[in-house]
This record gives sequence, structure tokens and C-alpha cells, in this order.
Amino acid sequence: MKDTDLKVLASKGITEQQVNEQLESFKKGFPFLKIEKAAEIGDGILRFSDAQLNELTKAWEEYLKSGKKVVKFVPASGAASRMFKNLFEFLEQPYDKPKSDFEVKFFTQIKDFAFYDDLNNVCLSNNAKSIDQLMDAGEYKTIVKNLLEEKGLNYGNLPKGLLKFHKYDCCNRTPVEEHMVEGALYADVNGIVHLHFTVSNDHKELFKKKVEEVKAKYESKYNVKYDITFSIQKPSTDTIAANMDNEPFRTDNGELVFRPGGHGALIENLNDLDGDVFFIKNIDNVVPDKIKGTTVTYKKAIAGILAKLQAKAFEYLKELEGNVSDEKISEITAFCENDLMNKQPNKKQGKEQIEYLKGKLNRPIRVCGMVKNEGEPGGGPYLIINNDGSVSPQILESSQINTKDARSMEIMKTATHFNPVDLVCGTKNYKGEKFDLTKHVDKSTGFISLKSKSGRDLKALELPGLWNGAMSDWNTIFVEVPIETFNPVKTVNDLLRKEHQ
Repeated sequence: MKDTDLKVLASKGITEQQVNEQLESFKKGFPFLKIEKAAEIGDGILRFSDAQLNELTKAWEEYLKSGKKVVKFVPASGAASRMFKNLFEFLEQPYDKPKSDFEVKFFTQIKDFAFYDDLNNVCLSNNAKSIDQLMDAGEYKTIVKNLLEEKGLNYGNLPKGLLKFHKYDCCNRTPVEEHMVEGALYADVNGIVHLHFTVSNDHKELFKKKVEEVKAKYESKYNVKYDITFSIQKPSTDTIAANMDNEPFRTDNGELVFRPGGHGALIENLNDLDGDVFFIKNIDNVVPDKIKGTTVTYKKAIAGILAKLQAKAFEYLKELEGNVSDEKISEITAFCENDLMNKQPNKKQGKEQIEYLKGKLNRPIRVCGMVKNEGEPGGGPYLIINNDGSVSPQILESSQINTKDARSMEIMKTATHFNPVDLVCGTKNYKGEKFDLTKHVDKSTGFISLKSKSGRDLKALELPGLWNGAMSDWNTIFVEVPIETFNPVKTVNDLLRKEHQ
């Protein structure tokens, strides 16, 4: 590498060895995982009865009294531009009046959006016409420009977290505010709610400003104090881009090109935080207060099962430090198999089995909500055969499954659930020490995609995803949660669904 290359690497905190390893990944590709079967109710996925929900909710509320630090961790760097893809396309069309179903729906129900009043005011300010007057005049594109462009609300350049999603009698809320409210409802420890948002560097100050604007209001409403922090994806998690020959991709000026490493890079952000339990949920998966009840109930329940399982694992780890009977070893083995879902085909004896159990118990733990699959096979909960022969639950993305293998495809078709990103994580060991989460990543679970820059093809490398490969070596428990708890906003018209109204 040239001296100028090495300076670029040093500025990002990336070593030459890391770049060489990444280039090797382009050459070799990534192996597909060995799937035993798709997880299902009764075999890899738990389903709670009403009585169990009540019991687990109480277990979580009891845990909150312990004073342990609970943090709500929200990946929030996603730009809203993709939400408005259809509207950007409308601006490019030769026609001026809405034609597609999407365009017609947007304008027909425009008054139902939480941002309507703000948009109407901008239209009056910029064009001396209300939205109704602009539509009567056929100036639909003017309305869209006022929504998306900098001269208006600038929604096309803002992050999702700062757009107005939901209407209330008093005021309208952004996703950031909805997450603040959620935090007060299930992550309040002695009156303190810790939230952490991962954001892009460009928007960090805007997030801080929004939080400062609304913090006092929600502290008063829910009788809590918020401790809200932010981080950005580290430059050291960027990955080298490669050309079609798997050599470093360079610009016309000869400069190396790096790309963000995907959401898996956020394992570094999570690792930097101090906390006993972390709730993880994406920024756009929020609902108004009137239907938050189900979300809160299940958040408490999956946190309750984590608290119970972790306490038992800690108890067993302490026992394994002393002299343990064969009977106790059998009991702990059964716990690993039946409660933590780690199947061990070839049982070991004596000290070997004790070491095996210590390894399986003494690692981070997560409980993952799973919703019923309503037709789309692919990423979701599976039971995977590990390198040591054991079988454990893993969240797989479709890129990790060999679609050319008939058996794997058949398993995909039988998948009953998918991953909505609804996690509760325990990141400290039985001695109260933080795990180094970077040591529990399966580096062989990355993903290569084709992109382009300046009209030239390039290969991009994504790091192991946050909830799949980056948490591969965690104890993982799957729990069925209702579909009502999963309400992502992928397009602006998703905000017109009844769940967001």
C-alpha cells in the first residue's frame, strides 16, 4: 500500500491487516450456515400463556427494583430518503397530477399525516397557497417539494427519527419521542430512564436539539428523569470496497474507497456502553399511545424471561466453581438444553462436561421477540449446527442461507416466524463484569453486495449483522410476540395504516 493509503487507514483507525482480511473475504466469500431446521412453537420458539405473561411481567418489575442499569438502545441513523422514494420518483415524472396508486393515496389522505399542519404552513409561507389551494390548481409537485426539499420541511434529507409520525390532541410526536415514552413505561429504574441512540454524524446535533426541546415535558408527564446519550458508527468499522478482481477499488484520483460496514458495526457502540440489560428496537418501529399496551406487556415479559434465565445461569456458574455432583451436572446440562435451547448431541464426562457447560453459560444472553411470518420466507429464527456439533437458535438473514441447496430452501419455506428486531440483552457475566461483545462475533457471517460508484461496479462488504452474526455466540431464546408489536415505517404511506393513526 502507498503511504497516502496508510495515512487514510490511520485516520480511520483501521489496520492494514484488517484491510487484507477484508480483501481475502471478497476472494473466498462467506460460508453458508448449517441449518438443522426452522425454529417453531414448541421447538425453538416459546409462546406465553396469559398466566405466564403476568408472571414474567412481575419478574421484570421486580428486577427493576434491584437498581441494575437498564438501557434502551435504538439504532437511529437511518435516513428518511428511502421513505419518500415514490415521491421523489413522482417529481421526475412527465405528468403533474398523481397517477400511481401510491401517489393517489398520498394526496387523497394527506390530511391524515401528522406533519400535515407543518407542511400546510410551509406551503402558505413559500407559495402563499394552502395545500388545498395548490391541489385545486394542480400544483401537486409544489407540495412534494415543500415536504422534501430544504426550502420546506426538508424531510427528504432528515433521519426517520425526527419526522412527525403520530397525531395527538396536544401535539404530534416523532419516533424519538415515542421511544422516550416507551422507555418510561418499561425501562424506568428508580425514576431514571437511560436511552441511547446511534445516529449519523450529520444529524447528531439535530437529535440533541429535539431531545432538549421535549425532555422536560415527558419527564413531567411520566415522573422520570431521562439520561439520553448518542453515538455514531465508528470510522474504524468502515470496510474497504473492492473492484471485480477483488483488489482495492480506487477513485479516478487513486484514492481508496471505504463504505459503512452495516448495522453489525453497532456491536462496537453497544460494547462501549455500561449497562446490565439492553432493549434493542429500530427507530421506526413505534406506535401511538392508544395501542402501546401490547408492546409494553411483551417487552416486560421478554425482559422477565431474560432476568429469570440469567439469574439461574449465574447460580449454576457459581456452583460449577466448586465441587459438583454428577446429579448437579445433569441438572445444569438439562437447563442448557431445555431452557437455553443449546442441544448437545455428544455428551462429555466429568471435567470436560463442566468446561463445556461453563462455556455455554458464561456468555451474553438475549431474548428475541419473533412475529408470525405472513408469507415472506427468509431472515428469521432457525436452529443451527455449530462448529462444536451443538445446535442452538440463531437469527439468519436470507444471505446466510444457501438458496442453491434444495434442503435449505425447503427449510426456508417451512419457516413460521421472522425477525422484527425486538431484543432484550444481558451483557454482564455472573461476577458483574462486562463481556467484551466483540469476542462473541462470528466473523465468517458477513455479506458481499454489488454496488457502483461513478458508473463503475464495486463490491461492498457488510460486517456480520447486529442481530445475526454479531451476536452469534450468545445464548439466544426466541419468544413469539404479536404482530401488533411490529409496525415499521418503510414508506411514508405506511403512516396511513390504522396502527399509526
